[in-house]
Amino acid sequence: MAKARSQAPARKKPANPLLARWSAPFGLPPFKRIEPRHFKSAFAVALKEHKAEIARIAGEKARPTFANTIGALEKSGRLLEKVASVFYNLSGAHTNEALQAIERDMAPKMAAHETAIMLNGKIFKRVEDLYARRDALDLTNEQRRVLELRYKWLIRAGAKLNAKEKARVAEINQRLASLATQFSQNVLKDEQSWRMVLEESDLDGLPDALRESAARAAADMGLAGKYVITLSRSSIEPFLQFSARRDLREEAFNAWIKRGEMGEETDNRAISAEIIALRAEFAALLGFKSYAAYSLEETMAKTPGSVRDLLSAVWEPAVKRAADEREALQARARAEGGNFAIAPWDWRYYAEKERKALYDVDEASTRPYLTLDNVIAAAFETASRLFGLKFKELPDAPRYHEDVRVWKVTDKRGKHVGLFLGDYFARPSKRSGAWMSAYRSQSKVAGEISPIIVNVMNFSKGEEGAPSLLSLDDARTLFHEFGHGLHGLLSDVTYPSISGTSVTRDFVELPSQLYEHWLMVPETLERFAVHHETGKPMPAKLVSRIKKARNFNQGFATIEYLASAFVDMELHAREEEGAIDVGAFERDTLSRLGMPSEIVMRHRIPHFLHIMGGYAAGYYSYLWSEVMDADAFAAFEEAGDAFHAATAKKLHKHIYSVGNARDPLEAYVAFRGRPPEIKGLLKKRGLAG
Repeated sequence: MAKARSQAPARKKPANPLLARWSAPFGLPPFKRIEPRHFKSAFAVALKEHKAEIARIAGEKARPTFANTIGALEKSGRLLEKVASVFYNLSGAHTNEALQAIERDMAPKMAAHETAIMLNGKIFKRVEDLYARRDALDLTNEQRRVLELRYKWLIRAGAKLNAKEKARVAEINQRLASLATQFSQNVLKDEQSWRMVLEESDLDGLPDALRESAARAAADMGLAGKYVITLSRSSIEPFLQFSARRDLREEAFNAWIKRGEMGEETDNRAISAEIIALRAEFAALLGFKSYAAYSLEETMAKTPGSVRDLLSAVWEPAVKRAADEREALQARARAEGGNFAIAPWDWRYYAEKERKALYDVDEASTRPYLTLDNVIAAAFETASRLFGLKFKELPDAPRYHEDVRVWKVTDKRGKHVGLFLGDYFARPSKRSGAWMSAYRSQSKVAGEISPIIVNVMNFSKGEEGAPSLLSLDDARTLFHEFGHGLHGLLSDVTYPSISGTSVTRDFVELPSQLYEHWLMVPETLERFAVHHETGKPMPAKLVSRIKKARNFNQGFATIEYLASAFVDMELHAREEEGAIDVGAFERDTLSRLGMPSEIVMRHRIPHFLHIMGGYAAGYYSYLWSEVMDADAFAAFEEAGDAFHAATAKKLHKHIYSVGNARDPLEAYVAFRGRPPEIKGLLKKRGLAG
């Protein structure tokens, strides 16, 4: 009789849910079980594991092959990515003091870890060996692209520097990570701390929707019977549009533009100056004249000069248009008895009145037709008609906040594509703005990995039981971010480093800005822009007026944006090292531009999160991408159908699914048949001719 085998003890599930295998549908994180205290130990384990993986690759005795070097690098760090994706998504969308403390602690550690990999001499030698032999290797087009990109990334990180220079790069990267984290947290603190408490007598001009949201904000703060305006964009911008109280508009506007410089503890001016100086030093170490020259080398724009040319081409017609707009607003203010020159806090208020007078269009007339649910449905239906996607809501799926919604996404054959999370409402734990991110990116290098994509926004929530009504700008924002979401969902590449939105910054905004066009096509409006009470579609006359008003106030909007893009570029194009006075620099740059005094740049330096984060010397990219999006949508217009099947198929293949597997200009030309033309941009903004 055979001996009975001793039974192996059952493996215990890790006490830390971040380190366990996730059993939720399609790999969603178990949000309810995750607490801030879990992240520190999870990061420690994940970092240790990734370091061991890198050491094995670096110490490999066999001659470098794509599989044992590039493929191995692409497969490494999966646990770290899993932990970090949950953490950084929560730190942006639903943070607290505990998470912020961890973020400050982890920022330099994560930077040091990444820098150590990028500056690892043994890793670079293996990649360099493969790069030198790339023509003799039997590589697919995608593998060759990944190899070439990896080689460039390592060099641009400092892989060819000497030991002393590498040590300084490591110091710079750690310091930059800490500074960027503090910068972001300071902006959030300023947004959370400021509030304007109003009485009923202070509400003159405010629409019902804003009154209701202000009352809810007050109630949430224990101020029942009062009204509160916050620095959430969904609160402050409509207040500036509609409040008849000029004194209150001025108070609110000044708070809005002074985020990041309100108090000593949250003052970002010295922080931003140090960030700029460190970036300049880093670029100089790598042999570049400026950080902008370094940053733009691997983009479609290539040089600061080409960016300046694009911005300047639009600046002059925009200034002319803004001057005409200012005169019209000044005349309206005088006609109403306003014996003052139009100031920045007056512009939105009188522009709203002018829009109403000229086109009979205002938010009060459009909001009832734009419920959040219908705009979401419109975005989904557009994706269905263009790309064959289907969306099924999963009401019981795990989520990190009760407001978050989760959908399963499948293709026309019923194959699982990914998960889409929508987090639509403003709250104090969320930073301002709107963005797309991923809890998991698509790849195939270690099996079929489907994406988990999230859109985060800051819309005002409707009353209990009532629908949330969006402005037209809100609806465009939803379509824009969903365009980013589709870029992540439709990704169809093998290697995670080139997946989805991992493309150059001046290409990444193309899928999002292009998608905005479908909001206003007749089929979308007829079906989804229906009155929330009557169910009747938006009247054709109102649609016509909206389209006629599309380019209203475009001089203001363009100047507001371009000023920020110019300041970003000039900050990073400085060839001198050392700190600067960012306030003086901002004033001097705007003065040289001839900035209209009635307009303030959309993002002033102390709260310019884009450029203090990942868009350094890259804020121009929205305009660069707009050249492409206007030109790209024209392909559908030329076909005579906004949902033209053959054009949509090319769009899917060459733009939305390809990630960074192809040079972005080549990808665009493959879709359009030629490079983009700027005339489409000027026409779209109403600045042509």
